[in-house]
Amino acid sequence: MTNRGNPLFRADHVGSLLRPPAIVEARAATLTDGALTSPDLKPTEDAAIADVVAMQESLGLGLVTDGEFRRSFWHYDFMDGLTGLNVVQRTDRTGVQFSGPQLRPYFPEISERIDFPDNHPMLDHFRYLASVATVTPKISIPGPSACHFRTAADDIAPPEYADTDLLFADISAAYAKAVQAFYDAGCRYLQLDDIFFAYLCDETQRERKRAEGFDPDELIVTYADMLERSIADRPDDMTIAMHMCRGNFRSTWVAQGGYDPAVDAIFNRTSVDVYLMEYDTERAGGLEPLRLLPKGTKRVMPGFITTKTSDLESIDELKARFEQASEYVDMNQLGIAPQCGFASTEEGNEITVDDQRAKLELVVTTAEALWGGVNG
Repeated sequence: MTNRGNPLFRADHVGSLLRPPAIVEARAATLTDGALTSPDLKPTEDAAIADVVAMQESLGLGLVTDGEFRRSFWHYDFMDGLTGLNVVQRTDRTGVQFSGPQLRPYFPEISERIDFPDNHPMLDHFRYLASVATVTPKISIPGPSACHFRTAADDIAPPEYADTDLLFADISAAYAKAVQAFYDAGCRYLQLDDIFFAYLCDETQRERKRAEGFDPDELIVTYADMLERSIADRPDDMTIAMHMCRGNFRSTWVAQGGYDPAVDAIFNRTSVDVYLMEYDTERAGGLEPLRLLPKGTKRVMPGFITTKTSDLESIDELKARFEQASEYVDMNQLGIAPQCGFASTEEGNEITVDDQRAKLELVVTTAEALWGGVNG
């Protein structure tokens, strides 16, 4: 891979942050039948986002997010804005089961052929973030695989989509339009949360896909090719990051297993620039898969810092983990980020705002200790 002239950083975070009380109260007051309707909500969100951007900048981060404060879910809000795809509450089903609680019972349904609309609301979300940031603004959206992995076959209405190749092609085309639309809105650092690659490293999840008629190893390749078609034509000065985890809801998880089944496709079938990879527990497996990262400018941000608990990792512990990682990949191709977001849904993880700040401070401190700063 050659250097495409896109921005790179040594310190990052996945994107979502704990919602402040003002956001929680405003959303609770305006949530009606699953739709946020109050004109008073946006000013509350705007003010809270400006504050959380200032917080991130005060810690010395070189790129910032809006904390996903306008979202209920890390993925469904974006998906619901696509043409042809709606996310609905279903009383006849139970939500996704995590290693404790269940997710709220919301599910995607495909009613017509999928496309990306010019007025997708997250374009304006990014524009506002950029207006209040003095460093690089980053937005995270779900990866294209989410539109397939999370949609039951019975919830796909268009008869044309009996041909799954057409479905995959339409999703990729919609995402390619999204990538260009975010670029046109000023985005130079776009992250795709494509967590289902990690799910497909879990034998339970693999067996479920077999029951649906898919070979999980072929599905990994299909998802990688979907992702590559989505990003292949991006401008040279746009960074594409990719986050992978095994589920994150109120500090619990869904999947487990090392990256081995998926890592070759992730690293070598896509032109992703930066990989944010969960690595905070033994559930993520060992560091050996990092050996398949091609030499060059691609970068891995191992998530040695957890967002699931308040326990604060030590700088010495992190240095030791990076020494281990450097056995498989050059230190110049590494950076640091927490293992996942702090609030993948609006409920948030079971930690405090002070815990969150301490974790983000540790990200910056680690980058400064190991690479001399957060940028470059």
